[in-house]
Amino acid sequence: MAFDAPAEHTPDPVDRAVGRRLRARRRFLRISQGALADALGLTFQQIQKYESGANRISASKLYAAARFLNTPIADFFSDVPDPVTDPDAVINVPAAGAALTDSTAGVRLAIAAQRLRPDLLAQLANIADVMVTASEAAAA
Repeated sequence: MAFDAPAEHTPDPVDRAVGRRLRARRRFLRISQGALADALGLTFQQIQKYESGANRISASKLYAAARFLNTPIADFFSDVPDPVTDPDAVINVPAAGAALTDSTAGVRLAIAAQRLRPDLLAQLANIADVMVTASEAAAA
């Protein structure tokens, strides 16, 4: 009996979205993967796999992570459409915000931005827009 070769594993979009939100919250609180792993009784490598979406996080571990990170469980699903109200929605893990959660500089910027007055935050956004426009013009 012949067997098909296993297809290359592609992380499920929901697992990737939950993992991205887990990483964002952990980094926002400046908690290491090791510290989160210790709190959940796991290895830091397992946290890395959860955050990348390579492994699914169980309901009990997600609950424990939410408690440790002091965040509602629903926050981990904020990038996922509601299957009841939008059953045909395509789940896309948004790239927007990835620069803020995937780099130390981005996390520092996000933390600082939360502490700014609204008028200064608007000025920061304007500066960023100018920098992006200049960067894109230079690349063209």
